[in-house]
Amino acid sequence: MASSKSKKHKSLSTGRPPTLRRPAASLSSKATRTLIRSHHQLQKAFAAAAKAGDERKAASLEAQIEQQGGLQAYQRASIQGQSTERGGDSSKVLLDWLADVSLRAPAGERLRMLEVGALSRSNACSRSSVFDVTRIDLHSQDSGIVQQDFMQRPLPRSGAEMFDLVSLSLVLNYVPDAAARGEMLRRTCRFLSHVRTSEIGSDGQALLPALFLVLPAPCVINSRYLTEDLLSRIMASLGYTLLKRKLSAKLVYYLWCASGEPAIRPTKFAKTEVNPGLKRNNFCVVLE
Repeated sequence: MASSKSKKHKSLSTGRPPTLRRPAASLSSKATRTLIRSHHQLQKAFAAAAKAGDERKAASLEAQIEQQGGLQAYQRASIQGQSTERGGDSSKVLLDWLADVSLRAPAGERLRMLEVGALSRSNACSRSSVFDVTRIDLHSQDSGIVQQDFMQRPLPRSGAEMFDLVSLSLVLNYVPDAAARGEMLRRTCRFLSHVRTSEIGSDGQALLPALFLVLPAPCVINSRYLTEDLLSRIMASLGYTLLKRKLSAKLVYYLWCASGEPAIRPTKFAKTEVNPGLKRNNFCVVLE
């Protein structure tokens, strides 16, 4: 196996076909959910076919994705699904968690947040006075969102380029490869500053730097290869401690504090069945 130094990070765009069609101007809530679900299923099948070298099947799946409007249609549906009117802005949960926290940053500065997979400049975090938000996405739909692949973003060269919080809201589940998901989680550690800190209330418990992670609930509740206990062990090997958790009917929200350095020789987590069942899904995170 090649060493980690020689291994190139996979682009998040791997397996993502091009966008060719404009989506419909407006979608109902039901149509939004259907399009998002279908896009994820087709994209996953496309990535598997491409990895297996099945060009005919990959081309067929690519055509189906293009017929639905490609990544642009998916993003439009996601924006509508996360709109305030539909109660889908996940960053509201983060702000609720921070409501009773005494946040500390250098005088005159706001806390720095990197929002990966940003869809809007008007979500709760962007409107708050807490964060100075840097937004990136693979296919920017807004001039205030930098078009950039997180896995290709240059690593910070100084503290000024680091962040107090990284947000991966409904991003990790989009990555088609289990090992690439593990690399994404590992890479978040490199962007978090351990110099700027905050505390929770009077107990002095460290909160930042932290990772805000949001996943579809079935990824950890109904997967053959991932449970919340296993996710916690994976995160612990990267130096994260779980501070907050919220489970809704569709999503699970986490706030992980980067409480220490990742293990010098981090534990490897392979794809192993931990939750058998015929009706389980195959979502998995692998650390190599």
